[in-house]
Order: sequence, then structure tokens, then C-alpha cells
Amino acid sequence: MGHGWEGAVLKLLRAKDFKLTVTASEQVTPHYRRLSFTDGGLLAEVGVHPAMWVRLWFEHDGKPHQRAYTLVDPDPSAGTFDMEFALHDGTASNWSGTARPGDVIAATVYGTAFTPPDPAPERLLLVGDAASLPAINSLLDAFPDTPATIWFETTSDDALPFRTRDVHDLHLIPRGDGTALESAVRTALPALLTPSTYLWITCDARTTRALTALARKDLAVPKDRFHAMAYWRP
Repeated sequence: MGHGWEGAVLKLLRAKDFKLTVTASEQVTPHYRRLSFTDGGLLAEVGVHPAMWVRLWFEHDGKPHQRAYTLVDPDPSAGTFDMEFALHDGTASNWSGTARPGDVIAATVYGTAFTPPDPAPERLLLVGDAASLPAINSLLDAFPDTPATIWFETTSDDALPFRTRDVHDLHLIPRGDGTALESAVRTALPALLTPSTYLWITCDARTTRALTALARKDLAVPKDRFHAMAYWRP
């Protein structure tokens, strides 16, 4: 099956297409799954940066369906990486639960980018949830000695694979009615911001919009010290 109008637009934008092959799977927790892939030449052609992501293509009701996933532990010399899936009722999640070694899936690279903060941040301020955990871990790996404060929304008691160290403060926020994460960040963020902190917000669309407005309009965080992207919609 083709990739529909979205694929056609991406092709016009000179996006790059690859075929990924599943090599292994691991059920990390009951609600979190990791798949390993060979990259079909992707890393050698486009390179690697922190929080790098690709678009995976699925079929849903006879139509093409794309979802973005962050690369975990990309190894350009071996041409391999992992991806991690927060499990729920959805096309991509359901595919990850049945994927086996030898399965092939199409991937497109377009839109992913990362500009290292300059000057280097004295503290990372990270807001996310299970969907953005791979990106958060990627940033913690990219700045291993930099202190970080992490606000992380949880929906279960799963022991997720956080890559936190002694210099990281992890605050687990139960999702509840969906406003607790925003409230926690609103309360704590103003006292932590300095000219050399770096703020990263990647959670659900509503919370991302609300916290983006807070950072830009109320707290005047400079554009080069701030990144926000909605990773999913409720």
C-alpha cells in the first residue's frame, strides 16, 4: 500500500524513505514494549542527533496511518536502533505487540532536528510522559553531567526505564483528570528558570499548548532556550 496524500506531500518535501526490519522484542513492563531494528541504511544516510525521530507507516481500515517514534540507542556503525512503545488501544501500539523478528515496516525521515543550546544549559527542565520517555532519556544521555528536573506524568505503576542519575530530580505526577502535570509545572517552573536553563515540553497536546503559552507569554523564555511539541492527543 502507498502512503496516501501525506506520503505524497512528504515526497515533495524530499523526505527520505527506508525499510526497517525487526530483530528482537522485549516486554519491558506490562504497558511498555521495546523493539529492535536494523535501519535499512537510515543512520548512515541521515546521521543521528538527540531525540531523533522517524515516521512509521501502518495500515488502518485500509488507509495509510503514520506515527512518529524516537530512536533509542542508535548505532550508526552497526545500522541498528531500538524503539519503545507505550501500550494502549491504537494502531501503532497494537502493531508493536504482534511484531516479530523479520517483520518489515516502512519509515520516513522528515522534520526531526535538534540544535544544541548555546551556551550549554546549566540545568535541563523536562516535561513529558510515557510517549516522550525515549526523547527525555536521549537528552539525559546527551547531557550526562547536566542537572535536570523532570516532571513526568504517569498512568500506571510500571517501573519504566528512566535513565536518571544522581544529578536528576524526577517528579512522578499521576495523570488523574489530566491537569495535574500542568499544575505541577506551573507551580515549580518560575523559580527554576534562569538565562542558561533549557526547557523541553513534550506531552499531550492540551498540556503542551498550555505550558507553551506559560513559557512564552508569562515567563518570556527565549526561543533558543525552549522546545515544545505535542506527542499525542487525548
